Amino acid sequence: MFTFSDVTQGQRKFLLIAALSVVAVAGAFSYFPRSHADPTPVAPPIILKSPEPQPTLVIDVAGKVLHPGVYHLPANSRAIDAITMAGGALKGVSMLDINLAHLLVDGEQLVIGAPAPVVSTVHKGKSSSVGKSSSAIVNLNTATAAQLQQLQGVGPVMALKIIAFRKSHGAFTSIAQVATVPGFGKKRFDAISHQLRI
Repeated sequence: MFTFSDVTQGQRKFLLIAALSVVAVAGAFSYFPRSHADPTPVAPPIILKSPEPQPTLVIDVAGKVLHPGVYHLPANSRAIDAITMAGGALKGVSMLDINLAHLLVDGEQLVIGAPAPVVSTVHKGKSSSVGKSSSAIVNLNTATAAQLQQLQGVGPVMALKIIAFRKSHGAFTSIAQVATVPGFGKKRFDAISHQLRI
């Protein structure tokens, strides 16, 4: 009968090495498949961006409209959009003096049904003043040449200069800017500034 005592010293060492080898190989197979397995793909996080606030225009619609007041309109709105938001012009009010397609700028005022040009004549050989008014309100960004000539000291030539300045520099951002129109001057501006709007 074979017993462990019959195994020589050399055979014992061989059996011990073989046993350790088997344990090592088994351990390697049980470890590496887990550590080297392809990781489960993880989807990137979804980032929800809040919509960027759209720029708005603050427009003062005054005069003969159904609901005068200050309104907030989207950028690139036209004069007709502001007037419509204010309920439209009152019955019988003409808007022929307003450019309804005018592109609005922030802080602008639209005056609907502004006073008509005042015609006054002084007799007895004195000079006459036609189309001038000290109470007319004129919007520098929308006024026509005829409307600008309602202002004291503004004739046909100066009215065209103001319109040309407006076209080349864009809409007026303040009423004081009109004083920089060539030939206008601060003295003229001081005299009529209370009649100007943008």
